[in-house]
Amino acid sequence: MIISEIQKLRREYIDNICHKILSIKGGTVNIADTSSKASSRIALELAKYMGGAKCKNPPSGQEAGKLFAEITKEFLQKSFNILQHLRPGDWKFEVERNISEFEQYRHLSVLEKLTKENHDLAISLGTDYLVKPDIVVYRFPLTEKQINNTWKTEEEIMAESKKPREVAAYTPLRKINHGDNPVPILHASISCKWTMRSDRSQNTRTEALNLMRNRKGKTPHITAVTAEPLPTRIASLALGTGDLDCVYHMALSELLRAVEQAENEDQLDMLTMLIEGRRLRDISDLPFDLAI
Repeated sequence: MIISEIQKLRREYIDNICHKILSIKGGTVNIADTSSKASSRIALELAKYMGGAKCKNPPSGQEAGKLFAEITKEFLQKSFNILQHLRPGDWKFEVERNISEFEQYRHLSVLEKLTKENHDLAISLGTDYLVKPDIVVYRFPLTEKQINNTWKTEEEIMAESKKPREVAAYTPLRKINHGDNPVPILHASISCKWTMRSDRSQNTRTEALNLMRNRKGKTPHITAVTAEPLPTRIASLALGTGDLDCVYHMALSELLRAVEQAENEDQLDMLTMLIEGRRLRDISDLPFDLAI
């Protein structure tokens, strides 16, 4: 069963986080804000329900974020492969690639080159448009044989394709429309936040807006994944609509139990509102949402 396979991968994902990143020192889990009693209490409960903070030599804050993105990428790639029948294709998952490498944003590479050569232009335009998502999901344009799905040879199909084309001559999905330099098409941009502070959520919103404003073509899925334990902090990114498709938590069911156990009504009300308002989902929901 597909769901049971996804469940196994989710368990593996959480175990990897518990063993490779999640740690506890002085009674505080390394996803907690030490200045917040609610954050510290919920983080302790969350770690317990996840299986324990088992990393003995935890990475630094920045390294933890990179490792979190890598572990999340592996989970999404394995899960999405299981769902090939829902969204067929040769899908690629990578971490930290500049959006100017993709079809919808390749024009930005020209702008990037100009700003490097002209400091005045760089000052005027800034560099906010040069987004480098934590995780990207993409596919390459398809050959004529892949599109036609036929027994004919590639040579026969290409000979037919060289005739004057009036139909589908500009779509980026056809490799033949790219000439000798096919450019991958960005399907999803996923931001990973190990913890969240107000400045980090604002950065994610800015990246999302730039992805929408600077595109030429289809807008990719724009999402965020976080391990933040405090619902009100998650709300700084999840509340509202228009910037991101949705926010996903690494262990939402465990977080819900942790908040209930912490007996914090304000945090429980916020978490419930985010879930029922369809602004916060579990990491296991994301592979399915990527198939939409």
